[in-house]
Amino acid sequence: MNNAATSDTLHEVQPYVALALQTPCHAINRAPDTATAREWMRSNILRVGQQIHASKQFIGPEVRLVVLPEYFASSFPLGDPLPVWAERAAWHPEGPEYAAVAQMAVKSQVFISGNCYELDAHFPGFYFQTSFIVDDTGKTVLRYRRLISMFAPTPHDVWDRYLEIYGLEAVFPVAHTVLGRLACIASEEILFPEIARALALRGAEVFLHSTSEPGSPDLTPKDVAKRARAYENMAWVVSANSAGILNTDFPAQSTDGMSKVIDHKGQVRAEAGFGESMVANAEIDIAAVRRARAKPNMTNLLSRQRLELFSALYTGSVYPANSMLDAQGAPQVPNRSHFSATQKRALQALHDRGVLADPPGR
Repeated sequence: MNNAATSDTLHEVQPYVALALQTPCHAINRAPDTATAREWMRSNILRVGQQIHASKQFIGPEVRLVVLPEYFASSFPLGDPLPVWAERAAWHPEGPEYAAVAQMAVKSQVFISGNCYELDAHFPGFYFQTSFIVDDTGKTVLRYRRLISMFAPTPHDVWDRYLEIYGLEAVFPVAHTVLGRLACIASEEILFPEIARALALRGAEVFLHSTSEPGSPDLTPKDVAKRARAYENMAWVVSANSAGILNTDFPAQSTDGMSKVIDHKGQVRAEAGFGESMVANAEIDIAAVRRARAKPNMTNLLSRQRLELFSALYTGSVYPANSMLDAQGAPQVPNRSHFSATQKRALQALHDRGVLADPPGR
């Protein structure tokens, strides 16, 4: 895998504008065949590229970073077997979809972070939901495979084999760039503080959060979590939600609104309303993050972590690793029933550890 650079730039990062582009997702689920699905994805990518270019022209040349919503080019599989969705919707790491994103980044002179389903030659028939960062030269500087998912394979499901191939550094990648140290968090992983903390402990200063989530006038769990992850890790969060998912049977605007940019103090600097929007843009000051992280005081939460206190509690398993490896350690493509069956095993594990009490009537 093509992961992050290993050294910081030699000069101080200058302030720049980050944009969480709230754009609709045109689903490919109804495509009659693979060729049509691929063509629809290509059209989706080109449309988003035009929006990026127009948004930068309107906001100004200070826009250096654009974050796109979750699975912006395809939407999500609706019950498709894993190999079918892999064939119809998953990107090859060196394929035309990434090439199109690279062209967009070069044309608009921005870093682009997005999210897609991605193939891996080491795991035939699989796909991994992948968040990526492409820099303004068109180079993919980071790939992050989602680690916690309800209905998609993750590296944890093939853990031993994945580590053997890629090593732990590829699991929690952080890109050292001219825009600071960037990392990706996928969708509902913002609800799991361990993901963001692991990335922060590897130096991440800006979390790029591609999401597709319900919008509401009230605070939602994800929206609360975005603020919390920013504050507790002293890092910026740039979170881009879809402006609806079109061309499915679901109500289109169920996922809409709430794209935002949050600073390292947990304060929202800009937020979009509902619908297509470039309003969620704000200036990011990496130097301020670095100054805050260097000061000894009560609000420097990173320096106050006592990790040994918690290490024993994290031993053992709840949701099992390697659930998609066979007895010989080879990847085994599961059917859709695997996901609910494995969660039931996780619930039983929690019960056996005394975490869950018996519900009434059991």
